[in-house]
Amino acid sequence: MSFGPRWRWRAVLPHDAAMYEEPLEEWARRREERRNASKGKLRAVPLTSGPHRGTHVGPGAPRAIEEWNGVQWVTVGMVPDLAAAQALLYPPPAVEEKLAEWDRPALGRGRVLRGARRW
Repeated sequence: MSFGPRWRWRAVLPHDAAMYEEPLEEWARRREERRNASKGKLRAVPLTSGPHRGTHVGPGAPRAIEEWNGVQWVTVGMVPDLAAAQALLYPPPAVEEKLAEWDRPALGRGRVLRGARRW
């Protein structure tokens, strides 16, 4: 069964398409910001034969640590297994020390009188 040419999908621009265009300089600036934000990201690639699979496959396999330089992934190191790769990629967050005055209890008795106006 054929629906003919009128049912074909066609990309149609609105009649005021020029209004939706952004200047090339603005697009280039946004692209450069996006690329700079992604630079320095790390990933662990298992050194096994075949296609790369989930991290849970072959947890004892050695892994290459790669860093994104904005154009391609560059190998920056090696780790012996999944646990070492996770420790490198996801370090534990730094523990912030609370100030002494934060431990002070709140002032007041904490009681609410019945029937009293609250506001």
